[in-house]
Amino acid sequence: MSDTLEILLTNDDGIDSVGIRAIHDALVEHANANVTVVAPASDQSACGRSISHGGEIGLVDHELGYAVEGTPADCVVAGLAELGPDPDLVVAGCNRGANLGEYVLGRSGTISAAVEAAFFDVPAIATSMYVPVDETPLREIDLSTDDFREARRVTTYLAEYALDAGVFDHAAYLNVNVPTPGKRPAPIEITRPSKRYEMDAEATDGSVTLHDRVWESMDPETIPDPDGTDRRAVAEGRISISPLTAPHSTNHHETLTELAETYHDRVATADD
Repeated sequence: MSDTLEILLTNDDGIDSVGIRAIHDALVEHANANVTVVAPASDQSACGRSISHGGEIGLVDHELGYAVEGTPADCVVAGLAELGPDPDLVVAGCNRGANLGEYVLGRSGTISAAVEAAFFDVPAIATSMYVPVDETPLREIDLSTDDFREARRVTTYLAEYALDAGVFDHAAYLNVNVPTPGKRPAPIEITRPSKRYEMDAEATDGSVTLHDRVWESMDPETIPDPDGTDRRAVAEGRISISPLTAPHSTNHHETLTELAETYHDRVATADD
């Protein structure tokens, strides 16, 4: 690896979001990085690994790099295959709002950008910031680049040191979640994704309303998430880093193997 890091930067909040500007400037200023930005032209939050099919995707120059009329996964494919130099690292974020828990991993566009990079065998960091909400919708909360200072610090630190330390010999990507920044840098905890799931739905005449209740309380005194999980760490004011793998792996399953062995005989008997 050269002395200058080559980084592909993307997000799912859109190229004009405050979070991507904060991370871009920090990587350029403090990580000795050449940063190529390829990010969605508009907000693509919660799009997962959706990818555009069957046609051209709009692409325009932007002061940070390239704005793509598509998803974060589109941006990673375009950036790695065509628009940028071969990167040492892909960074996604910083996302406005945390990405915590197993069920969020497949839904988040930020995480999905990191997973897409893994299929190219490029290590990745996905960074998100927990933003407390009450009655004000998350998208209406006004944030400045300074509000992302915790995210800037830890993302820059990992970009500078994780590759040479061999972190990505054991992880395809890092899911990083930072708490609301305080006066001093928060401590880091290596975590696992919480298994807590609190989606439900309510049907009324002609519609169904989905509720994600997992965000209704982040009080560390009352949340049920155990020690060692990402939600517990962030709720208690620590930076959560979950080292994760991709693509999905399979487990040896003796019962399924036995069931498969009886398939032919049972189906043939049923058809007789």
